[in-house]
Amino acid sequence: MSSHPAGPRSAAMSAGTVAPASVWQAQSAGVWPASAVRAADGVLTIAGCRVDDLVAEFGSPLYIVDEVDARARASAYRRAYPHDRVFYAAKAFLSVEFARWMLDEGLGIDVCTLGELHTALAAGARGTQLLMHGNNKSLEELTAAVNAEVAFIVVDSMVEIDRLNAIAAQSGRCVDVLVRVTVGVEAHTHEFIATAHEDQKFGFSMAGPAAADAVAAVEAAPSLRFAGLHS
Repeated sequence: MSSHPAGPRSAAMSAGTVAPASVWQAQSAGVWPASAVRAADGVLTIAGCRVDDLVAEFGSPLYIVDEVDARARASAYRRAYPHDRVFYAAKAFLSVEFARWMLDEGLGIDVCTLGELHTALAAGARGTQLLMHGNNKSLEELTAAVNAEVAFIVVDSMVEIDRLNAIAAQSGRCVDVLVRVTVGVEAHTHEFIATAHEDQKFGFSMAGPAAADAVAAVEAAPSLRFAGLHS
């Protein structure tokens, strides 16, 4: 077994192996939309639409979303956390129409860029339905988030805490802040997308004083309000 950056389980997988239809069907409930099935000739269909027909009409590559399935999954999350706010991560996929579906189902939207913020606002999101996340946010992005009065802004550096406090003070607002922490959990995933282990660049480590220092900095900032931790 050769080494692999995502771990030994990934190294054991053969490159280019195509799973048989029986395996695909067994996995479809968890991986594909509930409406995804194979037609009699083996072509994938989603919500009754054959993907070859969709490609012929719209071209390829093509992003296909089943609205009924997307709404049902959003609604399931909403029901599972009846007393909490649930935010959809815009980085997964976002358009104005898709954002409207999530808002209709009672979810907020977690945005990471200025474009995602504008898209969510164009869909009718109120500031209280938004959370601004993302590392290395620009001054323009922080300012836009403060002006939109988003529910929370996630910070992951001391520099950002100082910048956000200055922007909030200039706007005459007090901003609710979540401090991003690194909890030292190393999940089985590719090293390029792992974000919870200690030797990575996002967030404040809880192994030393960094996380506590960041919380103290937020609490000491007159225009910021510590609202919790993000991980």
